[in-house]
Amino acid sequence: MSIQCIEAEYRGEERYTKISLAYSNEEQLAEINAALKTALEGCTLDHNSYVSDVSNGRKVIVTEFHDDNDREGGIILEKVMKILGIKECQN
Repeated sequence: MSIQCIEAEYRGEERYTKISLAYSNEEQLAEINAALKTALEGCTLDHNSYVSDVSNGRKVIVTEFHDDNDREGGIILEKVMKILGIKECQN
C-alpha cells in the first residue's frame, strides 16, 4: 500500500478563504503544522484551524480566514502550499 501525498482543496469567497489539507500520517501532519506556523508568523488576521476525519483513515486539517478584507489569507495559504511543494489544489 502506497502512502498518499498531502492533497489540498481551496475555497474562497468575499472576505473568506479556506484551505483543507488531507494527510495520511503523523509525519505529514507535522509537515503541515510546520508550514502553517511559518506562513502564519506575523499574521494579524484572525483564523481558525481544526482537524476532521475523512475516508480511508485519512484526516484533514482546515485553516480558514473570516473578515479578510485585504485578502491576506490567500497570500498566507499560497505560502503554505509553496512550503509543502503543492503545485495545484482542487477548487
